[in-house]
Amino acid sequence: MKKSQFSPAQIAGILKEFDNGKTAEEITREHGVSKASLYKWRQRYGGMEATELKRIKELEEENSRLKKMYANLAMELDVAKYIIEKKFKALR
Repeated sequence: MKKSQFSPAQIAGILKEFDNGKTAEEITREHGVSKASLYKWRQRYGGMEATELKRIKELEEENSRLKKMYANLAMELDVAKYIIEKKFKALR
């Protein structure tokens, strides 16, 4: 997953500005963020505080790391099964 250039506190601040009435155009110009990112953040993190947002980001990173670990272990298991089957067939 690509690392965001904005911290959770910055994202929360930008979303608060948007909720307080600033237009999407003003925010995109001011902060250098695309409208798509702004609306995606709003959809994903709307109404959250910076601490909650930080925790969610940490959980997403941990989830990504665990998925990679699982994929590696599953691949190692498949290789081990293949080797065992091959040796078993050779013994027959």
